[in-house]
Amino acid sequence: MTKGYFALILHAHLPYVRHPEHEYFLEEKWFYEAITETYLPLLWTFEKLAEDGVDFRVTFNLSPTLLSMFNDELLRQRYVRHLEHLLELANKEEARTRYQPEFHGNALMYRDLLSRAHYLFTEKYRWNLVEAFKRLQDAGKLEIITSGATHGYFPLLGVQREVINAQVAIAVDLYERCFGRRPTGFWLPECGFKPEDDRILKKHGIKYFFVENHGILYASPRPKFGNYAPIYCPSGVAAFGRDRESSKQVWSAKEGYPGDFNYRDFYRDIGYDLDLSYIGPYLPDGHIRTHTGIKYYRITGTSDHKEPYVRSWALEKAAEHAGNFMFNREKQIEWLAGIFDRKPIIVAPYDAELFGHWWFEGPQWIDFLIRKIRYDQKNIEMITPGDYLNIFPCNQVSTPCESSWGWKGYHEVWLNGANDWTWRHLHKAGERMIELSNTYPESEGIQRRALNQAARELLLAQSSDWPFIMKTGTMVEYAKMRFQSHIANFNRIYEEVKRNSIDEGWLSWIESCNNLFPEIDYRVYQTHHVTDLPGPLSQQTAAVSG
Repeated sequence: MTKGYFALILHAHLPYVRHPEHEYFLEEKWFYEAITETYLPLLWTFEKLAEDGVDFRVTFNLSPTLLSMFNDELLRQRYVRHLEHLLELANKEEARTRYQPEFHGNALMYRDLLSRAHYLFTEKYRWNLVEAFKRLQDAGKLEIITSGATHGYFPLLGVQREVINAQVAIAVDLYERCFGRRPTGFWLPECGFKPEDDRILKKHGIKYFFVENHGILYASPRPKFGNYAPIYCPSGVAAFGRDRESSKQVWSAKEGYPGDFNYRDFYRDIGYDLDLSYIGPYLPDGHIRTHTGIKYYRITGTSDHKEPYVRSWALEKAAEHAGNFMFNREKQIEWLAGIFDRKPIIVAPYDAELFGHWWFEGPQWIDFLIRKIRYDQKNIEMITPGDYLNIFPCNQVSTPCESSWGWKGYHEVWLNGANDWTWRHLHKAGERMIELSNTYPESEGIQRRALNQAARELLLAQSSDWPFIMKTGTMVEYAKMRFQSHIANFNRIYEEVKRNSIDEGWLSWIESCNNLFPEIDYRVYQTHHVTDLPGPLSQQTAAVSG
């Protein structure tokens, strides 16, 4: 009999970046890199585990913007073109390093990895990654959950409840179209929680969500089992808290596993190292230095001096770290099981892009970890939050505190001197969107198209990625451009609808560029959607008590 459970949560999200107006757009590479370095390696890992008969359960969030990009034909075509370009470079690197034994093995590795990515995407999955993830869920290996439609930061958007309702409703609708079922779990963008938001999740059938460690520890009343069992919000939706210890071991670049000196160095890339006359054809505009994904050095140490990457050493270290991680979770479970009246659950959520993109050996670490949990110990069982609630449906009722997993644990990342100017525009645009939805409940033709596009533009402006980028100081001009353009588009549509003078040519162009959520219905912003939210447990006919 196991003594407790371990829940691995992978959060996969990228902002919606699609620029058909340009033949090549640098920021689209975020998506292409993530497919090659994270999503395809993780799919490969999970499928190999299933083929080998290894039983496992992993929770995987695919954000609605990421699903929309997976489904976009233009981005699919551009990704294959990008991948074939990289394959050409990898083949050149095989020849260039032929007499450099310290690099040649790595060149062969990249050629093989890129060839496998091309095979998986074009032949095995037939350009459809959504279907690949769906098969793993249907096979009982993954529990796929959803997030806010465009990853808007709920605690600061919630001036209008209609805006939060729209973020959830649109996400749930897309999920059902992609996976043929309703989602049971929800990833609050940035784990940003504000009391009462759970009532909106409840309205849309969500069973659970995640909060940061202190969101549970400072809940009211104080939870009896801390972060090692879920609590029910007054609405009846369960909240799971992140385990700080397991997070730190993987997240921290200095104290955690990814910083080990044997692992591949992310920042040392041939896009910066090699002469422009050689690498130029594979760089933006032939001269903009950027990452190609081909990197030949290991972290080595804290100085600028780097030694060649040795794949076998890195894999040995990944196996060692997986064993260490499992050992630490075993000790946690053994201690907790002695004081709990139920089996505890350790919840470990991570950005999926950490595995493979930032931490090159991350997918192999996951593979080793799952196999070790399955075969090398008897105290821990992998589980999803949905499974845990089925086993333990009775839990304490408490209200998590307002919180996030951002720096300092609250809202400072998304509300500070670098980005505070954005929020007055978002709140005003939200107010105007609600006004349009309530004023034109039965629109048709071009007016309906315009109102639906207004909803898309508002959603795109609400992405938490833009204030995050403004705060961190990378690609700031792009983030500002995206935010300002979507707000400007929204305001123009608003004025044209109010004047009944819609420019159809311009509208068609905007629809073709910002085309996510093709089935969107602007009426999701109508006020009546938030006037009948579920009440507290005592007011529900089928209450779950703790």
